[in-house]
Amino acid sequence: MNRRTFTQTLAAAPAILSAQPRRKPNIVWIMADDMGPGDLGCYGQKYIRTPNIDKLAAEGMLFTTAYSGGTVCAPARSTLMTGQHNGHTPIRSNPGGVPLLASEGTVADVLKSAGYATALCGKWGLGDIGTDGVPWKHGFDQFFGTLHQAHAHFQYPRFLYENGKEFPLAGNINGARVTYANDVIANRAVEFIRQNKDKPFFLYHSPTMPHFEPQVPEDSMAEYRGKFPMGKPWSQPNNRLKAQPDVRTAYAAMVTRVDTYVGRIMSELRRQGLDQDTIVFFTSDNGATLPEIGEFFFDSALGLRGHKGNLYEGGVRAPMLARWPGHVPAGRKSDLQWYFPDFLPTAAELAGVRTLPKGIDGMSVLPTLLGQQQKPHEMLYWEHPDYNWKTQEFAPGVPMQAMRRGHMKAVRPRQNGVVELYDLAADPSEKKDLAGAQPKLAAQFDQWMRGARTPPRVQKEPPHGWWEARS
Repeated sequence: MNRRTFTQTLAAAPAILSAQPRRKPNIVWIMADDMGPGDLGCYGQKYIRTPNIDKLAAEGMLFTTAYSGGTVCAPARSTLMTGQHNGHTPIRSNPGGVPLLASEGTVADVLKSAGYATALCGKWGLGDIGTDGVPWKHGFDQFFGTLHQAHAHFQYPRFLYENGKEFPLAGNINGARVTYANDVIANRAVEFIRQNKDKPFFLYHSPTMPHFEPQVPEDSMAEYRGKFPMGKPWSQPNNRLKAQPDVRTAYAAMVTRVDTYVGRIMSELRRQGLDQDTIVFFTSDNGATLPEIGEFFFDSALGLRGHKGNLYEGGVRAPMLARWPGHVPAGRKSDLQWYFPDFLPTAAELAGVRTLPKGIDGMSVLPTLLGQQQKPHEMLYWEHPDYNWKTQEFAPGVPMQAMRRGHMKAVRPRQNGVVELYDLAADPSEKKDLAGAQPKLAAQFDQWMRGARTPPRVQKEPPHGWWEARS
């Protein structure tokens, strides 16, 4: 489907929600970077303070079995934008600058066709400057942040992008570290709400924390300094890091700073009288981060096996909260299994768009959000192909894969590896491989996973200039 056809198929008469809002609801999707569900107080975190996110949970719905669309950044974000799971979504490699093609539509295209103002403030990761993959060519009226995901690794970059133009951060010229990029990005998110208060809008706010570089202003560090044992020393080839912080202190501080951004957005919605007219989601782009920080110390993965980069539960399980006063029941928990490909059809139904682009793998979870029963997914699918960053080619054969069907989950933990089988109802931490005891079911999952995908298209990363942004 070309881009013109994609756009022309979207506008349709509004769907009738069970509780009709005064206008089409604003949609705010806030997505942290590498934050596990266990990092949040509402999921049981004891050491890191997240009062604003916890308030979202108290005033809305908390999902106990929600997932990212992938286990690393770019493929997960591709599933979020396209509504296609890892076996179909365009971007399945993770060097950071492989672009969406001009013909590949996004949820922002869907919402823009329905009359929404659209903005992305933060990290994109689906196309660098000078390519067809930039967000302003994929449905976003406004973009402010980082394009190449490696640019987003630096918390004090020399510039951000404002659509196609560099926006200099004057405090960071010549190696200085004064202007914290995520603070400036949060300012723009709040400003977008203020500017578009009189019409429906879609705000995708994507801060780059707590993804490392483990750097955060001292006002955030001070709260946690000295409270945790020293973590694994952090090092990378970057002479701008004059002092290496305790990474556990920095990690906790970054999580809490993300929480302050959530508080600012919620305050602005109330200030503009938009509280009743806005559905707010909060999540993270993949499973918990480095095991020595998240998996073992802060219990970011809630005791589940694995972390970012693999397909066990700890690598793909994500926090998921939704709040919409008068529509989403307050204080409710849901065990519905859903993931990023479901966002596009959910947003489309919220916006009254009945005709979806072809090839969507997700389903609308609006019935659950409104407190109703709905049929669950037949299956959830993930993959993580082995990609050579130097040759920019995928390895031959069957990729790392996982599939969940009900309470059973299969994992192929390595490229061309054998299938493992787990009963998540009895063994949520995936400790007991049942493939030997149930070989027929393991073989069936093997076939299901092989059939759930199409080969990825060629993924070449164009030349880029993000490295210069760090200094």
